[in-house]
Amino acid sequence: MNEQLARDVVLVKAIETTDQKREILSDDDRRYANRTARELAQWQASETKSAATPDHFLQQRSEQIIKKLAQRHPAFATFAKRRTGLHALAWLLPVLAFVLGAGLDRITDPHRVDLLSAPLLAIIGWNLLVYAIMLIWLCIPKAGVTRARAGWIRRLSVGPSSLPRKMPHALSAALFAFMAEWGQLSARLNGARLARTVHLSAALFALGALASLYARGIMAQYGAGWESTFLDATQVHQLLSLLFWPALTLFPLQGFTLAEVQALHFASGAGATAAGARWVHLYAATLLLLVVLPRLVLAGVAALRAGWLARRFPLDVTQPYFRQLSDVAGGEAGVLRVLPYSFTLDEARARGLETVAVSLLGERAKVRLLPGVAYGADAPALADDAPVTLTAVLFNLAATPEKENHGAFLAAVVRTIRPATVLLDDSAFRARTPDAQRVRERVELWREFCIFHGAEPAVVDLLAPAGEVA
Repeated sequence: MNEQLARDVVLVKAIETTDQKREILSDDDRRYANRTARELAQWQASETKSAATPDHFLQQRSEQIIKKLAQRHPAFATFAKRRTGLHALAWLLPVLAFVLGAGLDRITDPHRVDLLSAPLLAIIGWNLLVYAIMLIWLCIPKAGVTRARAGWIRRLSVGPSSLPRKMPHALSAALFAFMAEWGQLSARLNGARLARTVHLSAALFALGALASLYARGIMAQYGAGWESTFLDATQVHQLLSLLFWPALTLFPLQGFTLAEVQALHFASGAGATAAGARWVHLYAATLLLLVVLPRLVLAGVAALRAGWLARRFPLDVTQPYFRQLSDVAGGEAGVLRVLPYSFTLDEARARGLETVAVSLLGERAKVRLLPGVAYGADAPALADDAPVTLTAVLFNLAATPEKENHGAFLAAVVRTIRPATVLLDDSAFRARTPDAQRVRERVELWREFCIFHGAEPAVVDLLAPAGEVA
């Protein structure tokens, strides 16, 4: 699934999941989109002489729904075509960096090469500092994205947070939900694009400075020299030897001696008239080796990563929404395998699981209820003798979660079985606890407990399981 398809699918998903009251898309709209998408997906697959895939179905379905909403709401059509800030930044920032680099000599003396040129030393020093920070970042687990950088990437990914006016409230809410989700999903991709732009801009800034140096040198005679309040000639010679060591090692450039450096002090009077071509070449080679080439390599790596992510966008299609669409697309009926823990289901609750399965896996979903696991027992080894779409651990909300029992069991299941989820049946707890606040507190307690052990829970009422899973 490529980036554009993933964006359309996530946009439609946000609309459908937010529009619980069918204010934006009616049931007839959704059925029409399903039917049309199935037919178009088959036609699309037949053109390539291959079998229709879920991606074909999702592509056709999202296009149908977006087209319909764009016809009904022109403001939505504007939003759907809106480009993000990264597109403009991708070319504007490198161009601006080159122009600024080319104008660097305007803030320095245009007729002499200062051996201790502050702007050129700043370019080299800044880039070496960036390389050091990047190296440290690689050595620190989970330190690649700071909160501020992630927030900036999200804003660039989805564009301005304001929405066009004259849209129904439900549609506006859906678009806000889309922007929040898409900002997170596309963070890696847009982070790679942003890195590509930043590295390319740094390389072009240095190239602009080099182009300016050589262009001015054609029309003017550079003098070379240095001056310093705190450094003497010996220290300047050591500093320049270290700075220009890579260029002198890799390129056939003329070196310099301590006596030459002493002679180039402006106070001696010789520096102003000395030819500066040698020092221009040394600075140019140094900028090329320490700034331009590394930055271009980093930009290339970031570009390859961004291209790979754009072609293979990592969208999690194991979510209930996509499982339901897979059922609609005509795939195999989903099977929900339920593993109760310290929970004996009566006949009514067992029937309720069938409704839960439909809400998770689609209308043709089936339930395979396994024997309950006794309190304190280990997770059983589950046989793969039949296809299972999703395995759910079922807990009774009336129980108090215990790390050494419920937690150990859940962690073992999540570690060995994928995909797995958690169902919390609140029917018994609600029956004996009329206080809604206590119910909310118990749900929150279980939710945090399950997330800590690696699974996002869904609260269900197996005695009245109608509607979406909470």
